[in-house]
Amino acid sequence: MPNRLASLLVAIILLAGCATPPPVATRNTRGDYSHTQKYLSWLIDREMAQNEITGISIALVDDQKVIWQQGFGYADLENKIEATPDTVYRAGSIAKVFTAAAAMQLAEQGKLDIDQPLSAALPEFTIKTRFPNAAPVTPRNIMCHHSGLPSNFLQGLFVREPDRFESVVANIRDEYQAFPPNYVFSYSNLGMALLGAAIQKVSGEPFDRYMDRQFFQPLGMRHSSFVPRPIAKAYDRNKEIEVFSLRDMPAANLLSNVVDLGNFMKMQFADGKAGENRILSAASTHEMVRIQNKNFPMTFGQYVGLGWMMSGIDVPGGGSVASHGGSLPDSHSMMAILPEHKLGVVILSNSSSSHVAVSKIATEALRLMLEAKTGIRQDATPPARAAERAPTTEELRQFDGNFDTMVGLARISTKNGQIDVEAAGHHFRLVPHEDGLLTIKYRLFGMMAVRVGAFEDIHLSMANVDGRQIIVGRIGAESLIFGEKLKPTKIPERFWNNLGHYEIIGKIDGPTPDRLLLKEDNGLLVGEAHFPEVPDLLLQIAFHAVSDNEVVTAGLGTGRGDTLRLIGAGDEAMLGFSGIQLRKK
Repeated sequence: MPNRLASLLVAIILLAGCATPPPVATRNTRGDYSHTQKYLSWLIDREMAQNEITGISIALVDDQKVIWQQGFGYADLENKIEATPDTVYRAGSIAKVFTAAAAMQLAEQGKLDIDQPLSAALPEFTIKTRFPNAAPVTPRNIMCHHSGLPSNFLQGLFVREPDRFESVVANIRDEYQAFPPNYVFSYSNLGMALLGAAIQKVSGEPFDRYMDRQFFQPLGMRHSSFVPRPIAKAYDRNKEIEVFSLRDMPAANLLSNVVDLGNFMKMQFADGKAGENRILSAASTHEMVRIQNKNFPMTFGQYVGLGWMMSGIDVPGGGSVASHGGSLPDSHSMMAILPEHKLGVVILSNSSSSHVAVSKIATEALRLMLEAKTGIRQDATPPARAAERAPTTEELRQFDGNFDTMVGLARISTKNGQIDVEAAGHHFRLVPHEDGLLTIKYRLFGMMAVRVGAFEDIHLSMANVDGRQIIVGRIGAESLIFGEKLKPTKIPERFWNNLGHYEIIGKIDGPTPDRLLLKEDNGLLVGEAHFPEVPDLLLQIAFHAVSDNEVVTAGLGTGRGDTLRLIGAGDEAMLGFSGIQLRKK
């Protein structure tokens, strides 16, 4: 459930610099990757030290050749077992590329039409909708995260002992779609679980067995598997942590190593072939890395293929970049390719603190590989930052108010002539520049605004689309919806009468909030959650009403549009949200 901007936003402490200077290339011989290896080894060592990452493995692929593969640190710190290319990790959402590939394979066989309603392949699928004139949910818009389905079905999602993933098909019948299909990018693990159920249905065999027989075996991926409960060591700042499973196997429960994933990239570069085995047609591999959402209304340059993300990593001169990260609470990974140059990198880690590092390493790997293979070199000099300036009257007007953002509800005040933000329990300032963009400064102790390294490359602007005021966030070549200004809405009387603290009914076998509050705040109905695992983060989400008994999470995109139901009243009041029931204390 990767999102690079969100990770940067909560990283509010400058990382220490590395005392050892980076290696410098002594010669530039085409096809010589020795400097690439030296530089990446230096970079990985630096990132591991700065972020307290326990283990990382990496593989670089040039067409059908493995350039380099190596492990760093430890696969098992307690027993001093070193990480190697063969170390098996949780690959997380890299699984989605494989699930999409399976859908394309079945489409080639005439068993699945990716442009017909999902219900044609999975008749038992049904979900309520508030968009009666919208297009249907299809496998294609699931694969490019424009299905409009909720991002997750939370009940039983992240636990020790998950149910089979296909249980969601029956469990979501009383849920609502979050958005109309083909409207806005909204990353959906639920959608991939439903696509996996369709693959299982039309293939006639369990999803995990199908993936093993049709992909892992013919690709020589001997250490890869889809499993209901993937077990692998994981660490937080070099301390072992408990590993929970994600129920939605086709979305995230892939175990693999960099050797095996290198074989998958080779297949992509060979137009779907692996030796004498034809896994996919050339047309399918090309379609998977073709931008699917270029003309959708809420794109903002956040492009998606089928299974692959087509923005987020920028390699100037390298053509399109297809990638997919795997971000779990306990570990992170990244697989990225330059299809036009047949270059690829995969990085797997076993640490919760490695999210930014795996993306940074992957970007540098592709940049260096491209230069070594083609001579294409990017200017290492960063562009000059436009000068800061005071906010204009129009900016003060536009930004004053309540916003839903990637880190929850944000209150932006401009009464002092500055754009001051309070979000997730922290204070920030948006600073305009002469180029019309804004940057983020962290307000130390809620007062002095200081630059933070993690925010340096984030640029913001305001856009008006479809009657919505949207903050667009940009880092490098990646653009996405950063937030939306919330319009005042009336809070239904029944919710007014049932504000207060709530508790989850029944035991949750997984991370659980220790405080849940439904309250009114500045005219908004707001849900507030605190998780003991992240003591410095206070999550606040605004709701807007759709009926007397139902409200939905405000805003656009991933994790928004979900329905909160009020059941009963007074001492008997309960809330229903994504399959979870909450009782008023």
